[in-house]
Amino acid sequence: MVAAPHAFAQRVVDKIVATVNDGGRTELITLSDLRWQLALQPGAELRNPSSEALNLALELQISQRIFALEAERLPRTPPTTEEIDAKIKEILSYFPSPTEFENRLQQVGFTSVRDDNFEGIIEQRVAIDKYLDFRFRSFIVITPDDEAEYYREDFVPDFRRRNPGLLMPTLEERRTEINALLVEERVGANIEAFLDEAKRRVQVVIVSPV
Repeated sequence: MVAAPHAFAQRVVDKIVATVNDGGRTELITLSDLRWQLALQPGAELRNPSSEALNLALELQISQRIFALEAERLPRTPPTTEEIDAKIKEILSYFPSPTEFENRLQQVGFTSVRDDNFEGIIEQRVAIDKYLDFRFRSFIVITPDDEAEYYREDFVPDFRRRNPGLLMPTLEERRTEINALLVEERVGANIEAFLDEAKRRVQVVIVSPV
């Protein structure tokens, strides 16, 4: 039983679950880290989470730590207060009320959404989001041919199946929607490929199975 030393870890005696090492720095993942990860997920059980839920949270935490280590390699400006506030507002939108979300935070050791340690976690999340936007989103190019192919091969058959008898929207009417969808598909595929490669390169050690 040791106190986790990474920047936004819990301030109490905690149990290390895993370590992530990129050859230059080691990040610790604690049991409390998994609990606050679950707190951010609507509907996730906090008092007696299942092993499956904890392991899913662990996978998310491992990915987050890999991204954080990668983000630190690039010159960057710290997230602004406005960006942190916007991220907190986004998270709150996933829950029935701010009060319910703050109750969840209190169950995992934070006082409120204005807890300095919670804001520190969100600051790291924003930094990761900015890294992902730069690393994966800013270089995506969707051509008109890509949009037309998706419209023809995917959108039209799906629309006909879901809405028999309705007038088919044109490509121009749905071009913006299709473009955004294709961007997200490619970003997701690129991130998945990156993580697969990164997990072969970094050393992940499970110290205490959950």
